Amino acid sequence: MAFTGTLARSFAMAFLALFGVVAAFATIAPRGEEPAPPTALVVDPLTLKTHEVSPVGAYVQEEQFQRGDTLAGFLQRLGLDETAIQRLVRTPALRALRPGSNVRADTTADGVPTALSFLTGRDTLVKIVPQGDNFRAVEEQAALETRVTMKANVIRSSLFAATDAVGVPDSIAMQLADVFGGDIDFHRDLREGDRFTVVYELYHLNGRPVRAGRLLAAEFVNKGRTLRAVRYGSSYYGPDGKNLRKAFLRSPLEFSRISSGFGMRKHPIQKTWRSHQGTDYAAPSGTRVRATGDAVVEFAGVKGGYGNVVILRHNGQYSTVYAHLSRIAVRRGARVAQTDVIGYVGQTGWATGPHLHYEFRVAGQARNPLTIALPAALPLPSSELASFRTQAEPLIARLDLVAQGALAQLE
Repeated sequence: MAFTGTLARSFAMAFLALFGVVAAFATIAPRGEEPAPPTALVVDPLTLKTHEVSPVGAYVQEEQFQRGDTLAGFLQRLGLDETAIQRLVRTPALRALRPGSNVRADTTADGVPTALSFLTGRDTLVKIVPQGDNFRAVEEQAALETRVTMKANVIRSSLFAATDAVGVPDSIAMQLADVFGGDIDFHRDLREGDRFTVVYELYHLNGRPVRAGRLLAAEFVNKGRTLRAVRYGSSYYGPDGKNLRKAFLRSPLEFSRISSGFGMRKHPIQKTWRSHQGTDYAAPSGTRVRATGDAVVEFAGVKGGYGNVVILRHNGQYSTVYAHLSRIAVRRGARVAQTDVIGYVGQTGWATGPHLHYEFRVAGQARNPLTIALPAALPLPSSELASFRTQAEPLIARLDLVAQGALAQLE
C-alpha cells in the first residue's frame, strides 16, 4: 500500500509539472481581493477641416472626345445637366477640343459641373469652372512627367497591326518607320516573323499617360538582318556612331502600296506599252506626301499630264518629282527638309484613280528609287563620339533587355 501511495504522489507531481503552464493561465484572484474593473474605452473626437474630406455626392467622369462627336452630344455622354450643357456649348475654350482629347468632369450627383479639364496640344491644361450663370476658363502649363517606356513585338501582318497589339502609339510607329526608312522599304520588305523593339518617351499627367514623345532607341530585325538606332541630338545613329539617316527616303508616303512600278507597262489611258519613268503609290486622296530629302522647291503648279506637281532640287545632281497631287503645300523657291509635307495625294492630270506618281532623277535621268544606292548622311564627328557613347550605352542596354525578353517568349 505504501508503494501505491508513493506512486500516486509521484504521478500527481509529474502531472502538475507538466501542466503548470496551463495552471498559470487559469489562476483566479485570491480570496478577499476584488477583481480589477474592466478598462474603460475612451474615444477622443477627431477634428477634421472641411477641405480634407470630399463633399458627399461629388462625382468624377472621364471621356474621350471622338471623331464625329458633337459638343452637346459629348457633354451628354459626360452625364452633365442639360441646363449646364446649353451654357457650356457657348464656352469658347471648348472649341480647342480635338479627337482623342480626354476630358475630366467633376460634377454633383445631379450632373451639375463643378469643373471640366482637358489637356491641349500645346501641353497646357484648360480648366473650365462656373462663374455666376456662365463658365470661365483658366489655362496653365501642364506639369507633365516624362517616363521611358519599352515595348517589343513580332510582325504578323503589318507594322501598325504589330504596334497596336502591344499599345505602341502611332506616332512612335511613324518615327520607327522614318528611322529605318532608308534601309527598309516598309511597302515591300516586311516579312512575317520580323520583329522590333522600341524605347520611347511617354508623357504622364497626374499619373496617367497622355501622349508619346520621342523615339529614343529602336531595333528592327528584317529578314534576319538586325538594325539598331539611338537618338542623339536631332538624328539617329547606329551603336558605332554611323548616321542612319540617308540623304533620301525610299518612299514619299509613310504607308501605302505600289500600284505601278518603274519600267515598261501598259499605259492605263493610252492603252499602249510605254516606259514608266517613276513609281506609283496607291493611297486615299488627302494622304500626306513628304519630301524624300532636303531640297529647294524648283516648281510647284500644274504641268500637263502630271496635274498638280511639285519638283524638288536636291544637293548635287538629284531631283525628285511628285505628281497628281490634290493640293500643293509649298511655294516655288522655298526650302524644305526631309519628311516635310509638300502636298497631298490626289487624282489630277492623267490619273485613273487617286495615287502619287514619284520620280527620282540623277542628272536629269529617271532612276528606280527602290533599287538605287542612296547616299548616306554624314557620320558623327570624332569629337562627339565619347558624348554619344555615354548617352547611347544605357539605351542599348534597354534594347538588349527587352529584346532578350521578347525572344524568350517566342521560344
